[in-house]
Amino acid sequence: MESFFTLLDRHVQVTSSLLCIGLDPHPDDLPEPTAAAAVEYCLRLIKATARYAAAFKPNAAFFELYGPEGWACLKIVIEAVRAESNRIGSVIPVILDAKRGDIASTADAYAASTFEHLGAHAITLSPYLGHDSLAPFLKDRERGVFVLCRTSNPGSHDLQELVLADGRALFEAVADLADGWNTSNNIGLVIGATQPEALARIRARAPQAWFLAPGVGAQGGDLQAALTAGLRADGMGVLVPVSRAIARADNPGLAAAELRDAIETIRHGARRARSEERGATGEERGAKGEIAQLAQDLVESGCVKFGSFKLKSGLISPIYLDLRLLISHPAALRRAAKMYATVLKDLSFDRLAGLPYAALPIGTAVALEMDRPLIYPRREVKEYGTQAAIEGAYAAGETIAIIDDLATTGGTKIEAVEKLTAAGLIVRDIVVLVDRESGARETLMQAGFRLHAVATIRQLLPHWRRIGALTAEQEQAVLEFLK
Repeated sequence: MESFFTLLDRHVQVTSSLLCIGLDPHPDDLPEPTAAAAVEYCLRLIKATARYAAAFKPNAAFFELYGPEGWACLKIVIEAVRAESNRIGSVIPVILDAKRGDIASTADAYAASTFEHLGAHAITLSPYLGHDSLAPFLKDRERGVFVLCRTSNPGSHDLQELVLADGRALFEAVADLADGWNTSNNIGLVIGATQPEALARIRARAPQAWFLAPGVGAQGGDLQAALTAGLRADGMGVLVPVSRAIARADNPGLAAAELRDAIETIRHGARRARSEERGATGEERGAKGEIAQLAQDLVESGCVKFGSFKLKSGLISPIYLDLRLLISHPAALRRAAKMYATVLKDLSFDRLAGLPYAALPIGTAVALEMDRPLIYPRREVKEYGTQAAIEGAYAAGETIAIIDDLATTGGTKIEAVEKLTAAGLIVRDIVVLVDRESGARETLMQAGFRLHAVATIRQLLPHWRRIGALTAEQEQAVLEFLK
């Protein structure tokens, strides 16, 4: 049996997300204060945000207040998350926010209710009664608990900051106990995002533990400060629960995507900062050097030109990129493949998919560089032979990372995704060599996909200017066009 946190680790890697969606159907947010309205509220939120969720966290209180009907609705909500898990091909953990705390047969009953009846994967617990209050919830290592440690409410200091005889604060003692009890990799800690100092102190004491860090948004917790203080060395280890900021947004799916991406940006920044602390700045210097080399290769291969060019859209552009010419410059193509691989190594996928036609040779080079299988969707389905819409070997349910040369508006990417998903494949990430910064990132984000680029036009411009590939006036014209 795998442990709860092994399950969570895997899903986080699949989604590249640390965002935990809170399911808190507060009566004030419902058209009417009924169990039926509460479950409808949650089902809409689950469907809109599942692809961005590292976990879902339903609050038991907002269901219990409706009595037996509310309890039945909570089970419906958890089953809805299971259905979304099946749809995306990865188990989305459900953490029941119940803050239970009792012993003996009472704790046994709470555990059976949570895991056997409701089907939740984990629960929040109070450790005030000691280890025996947690033990019934820990019998199955596939089920997890998050122990209240340093919470975000104003009165938390009344008890949690009491100083013990050995000089530790009480919350530090709780963290030490929980870390010692965590023999099956299924105990985490609840530490408020409003307490970045506590997050840092507990991270030092429990370097491998998972934290549930509520308080970002309505409670005033700072996302950057909380993650910087709490992330593990591997850039994981902190779930960020957010409820109202997503549920009350005009477009909850887009709000969840933006939060997920904001967290990802901070995660990558934290890893870079740790590298600098260790004196390992070579990777950052290497990244800058790669972009400089890419700028040089694009000029020397004739893939970039400056002047006045009519685009497919009818717009007149001061810059023109044609990456099909890379195939005639094997050294430049090989370097480009390595740059793609640098981006792709942090993503989770089963196969690559190159888009016709410019990205087919590029995708082949990347597949060879990474030793990963490649497929491609045909632009036109042939009317003879196998009449295949997708060429190459694949199986429904596999995750695909799309390779393309450029990103402009994102329209052709979505068309390609539709062909792949029609075959039962899952697409989350699209990787390009150059982002023209013409709206593709925003379009793809709204459609639920993540765009990754080796470089953007704005990143390349200074290097082109430095090597004399364009004049100051041409550089300014490109910048104005991008606006």
